[in-house]
Amino acid sequence: MERFVEQTYLYDFYGELLTQHQRQIYNDYVLDNLSISEIADENGISRQAVHDQIKKIDRILAGYEEKLHLVEKFIDIKGYAGDIARIAKELGGDEGRKIIELARSIDKEL
Repeated sequence: MERFVEQTYLYDFYGELLTQHQRQIYNDYVLDNLSISEIADENGISRQAVHDQIKKIDRILAGYEEKLHLVEKFIDIKGYAGDIARIAKELGGDEGRKIIELARSIDKEL
């Protein structure tokens, strides 16, 4: 999985478990694509402190995923929904359309 996508998923699933300060720094770095220097200036801290925080947050989020596997399960379920839609499309007819609608509603829920 691409690094940015992985960081985004981890932050989406576990970001609320971080402190407000950690969320702000990680949000600025990952989602807003600010440089370490920009984040340091914005928060009145050194670039080294920002770098250390980002590395620490990466470890924290990876640790949550290692224990809970929510991102892994989410990706699996999305894959299953895609498989269901593909099979239903192959079936065709009214039943196929109903199954496709169900798969799409599952995908939207995720």
